[in-house]
Amino acid sequence: MAGRTALITGSAKGLGRRAALELAALGCDVALNYVASKAEAEEAAAQIEALGRRAVAIQANIAIEEEARGLVDQTVEKLGGVDILVNSAGPFIRERKLFADYSAAEIHEMMNGNLVGTMLLDHRVLPGMRARQWGRIIHFGFGHAAEARSWPHRAVYAAAKVGLVSFTRTLAAEEAPNGITVNMLCPGDIRGEFKEKGIRDVEGLADEESPRGRPGTGEDVARVIGFLCLPESDFVTGNAIEVSGGFDPIVSNVKRS
Repeated sequence: MAGRTALITGSAKGLGRRAALELAALGCDVALNYVASKAEAEEAAAQIEALGRRAVAIQANIAIEEEARGLVDQTVEKLGGVDILVNSAGPFIRERKLFADYSAAEIHEMMNGNLVGTMLLDHRVLPGMRARQWGRIIHFGFGHAAEARSWPHRAVYAAAKVGLVSFTRTLAAEEAPNGITVNMLCPGDIRGEFKEKGIRDVEGLADEESPRGRPGTGEDVARVIGFLCLPESDFVTGNAIEVSGGFDPIVSNVKRS
């Protein structure tokens, strides 16, 4: 993967950060993105540079069109064309509440941050990928998003991500002749510090809610991202891939109601 440039949104912390380190280990130069976590993003950039790769941390809120466009433009200016785009950023409201209780501002933020902003970023990187006849685009969803089931108390987030499933498959079909693959990762209930941990870090730890029996980690997700970005993975496109250990967030949510 040497010579490839990856842009990962929401990569100062969590799953995005772990994905950035994975792609750097495979040889990619990396553009990290953050909204408020500047120190963490710069620390991650230093880790990547220690691997012998180039890295830059760029502030941008992808829910805002001008900032999303500027994020791509700055990446191109500082690192070259975007070969890999990993859309891991996306707002999520932890509070469980009915759709009728959402404010209009919250609805716009959730839809723009999880669907519209992702589409705008994809739209911005496509010309360069087409010109090179090579590209990898990865979206983030949630467990069982491809089934478009109801998810009580998560209406707006679920609607955005389910819409992203359809967009993922449509874009994959349209861009396959150009050597561009488009896939969705659907992580399970990977929590807190585990988002940046490795699989060995959780050996011996139990998670009663996980059918697999152990906590999920950032490495579980990052390894799949690394595989999807390999040149030899060009036949894998248009998929919503579960990385959940068998966990079903919707059923779990209903049980808590």
